[in-house]
Amino acid sequence: MNMHSRIALAPIEPGTLKATGLPPVFAREIFIKTIFRKNLELVSDMAKELCVTVPIINELIAMCRAQNLIETLGNGGGSVATEMRYQMTETGKKRALLALQQSEYFGALPVPMADFAAQVERQTIRNVGITKTKLEDAMTQLIIPDDLLNQIGPAVNSGKSILMYGPPGNGKSSISNGIRNAMGDQIFMPRVLEYAGQVISVYDPIIHTSAQDTLEDENSLRRVGGNFDKRYVQCDRPSVITGGELTLDMLELKYNPNSKTYQAPLQLKAAGGVFIVDDLGRQQETPQTLINRWIVPMEGGEDILSLQSGEKFTVPFDTLVIFSTNFHPNKIFDGAALRRIFFKILIEAPSREDMLQIFMLVAKAKKFNLDKEALIYLFGAKYDEVDHKYAAYQAPFIIDQMGAICEYQGLPRVMTPDLIDQAWANMFVEDSDIES
Repeated sequence: MNMHSRIALAPIEPGTLKATGLPPVFAREIFIKTIFRKNLELVSDMAKELCVTVPIINELIAMCRAQNLIETLGNGGGSVATEMRYQMTETGKKRALLALQQSEYFGALPVPMADFAAQVERQTIRNVGITKTKLEDAMTQLIIPDDLLNQIGPAVNSGKSILMYGPPGNGKSSISNGIRNAMGDQIFMPRVLEYAGQVISVYDPIIHTSAQDTLEDENSLRRVGGNFDKRYVQCDRPSVITGGELTLDMLELKYNPNSKTYQAPLQLKAAGGVFIVDDLGRQQETPQTLINRWIVPMEGGEDILSLQSGEKFTVPFDTLVIFSTNFHPNKIFDGAALRRIFFKILIEAPSREDMLQIFMLVAKAKKFNLDKEALIYLFGAKYDEVDHKYAAYQAPFIIDQMGAICEYQGLPRVMTPDLIDQAWANMFVEDSDIES
């Protein structure tokens, strides 16, 4: 695949302070706080810290010099090539301290919310265009029937919500991760956003995998180039995975009263990517309550958030939401909620043939030798005990257990009936009374 088809259209680097979209006074306050906190003297260092071009820094310097907030120190080496150095005046230091009382944020200039919304549209998840080949390549470690892949692919390409349901331990979480991996392209996420003079932190190194070294050919230059807006980070499409710990307040802005800044909610950090709600039905809130929270953004492409003041505002919602549950949808949702989830995909337990393939695949990956007689024992005697109820998780569980026993006892990594018995005992706990 050509690099230019893997990278979203880049945000244009602003060449002037006006082009940043920020009020000059707002930008100036962040500028002087950053100089003060980082003790900066050189224009190049200032540009790096604020993630903008040198001409923009020169505009801010001119503004601050006119207001007696900074002054020149001359150049360090005395030569024409040496950068001019600056320092804060006493007036500037007082102004910086006052500004820090209003908000402790300093560093990269924020991206206005309206500009971010435009960038989200340029790199929308609806344009990913996953093919069957991409999906198969991303799920090589899984045994997935063609008819199931043919359901997943169109659902992903739609950019709409997906509900995967079925018995536990059959790869719903792994399939969700495979969907994320199949995307394989890169987008641009803002470090911080600005709305109504408030700063909202978005970039999260845990969620956003930065792409530092991107090959730039003449095709990719049009889309990426070396001059994209550095207030953004070029990264893989984000992926947020939550489980039983998900609560409704994690989907709202988080205000820090000490720094007087906001942390973006999870779904905003996942813009342009995937939000996986695993183990739906295990959260404190009911599945119906959680779905109700998602209805507006999933249907309208916009989410509604609230500031501390109570003011509500909209943010772009361009996220593929994948719900995964072990419960039947009819038991946890009403009809209206189910209608709003565009794709419902049943992930069934594997067949005997699929189960054998899974064992072979896992054994190869974990360098464990299978034995024909032992497999006959496993699929006969042992699975007879549980009425041949297969689950995809059983293969890695049994092989990992056997591997641990072999390592401890110094045995060759070969399946035997005895090893199967020991692993099986750990997979299924017998019902019995435990004496107190």
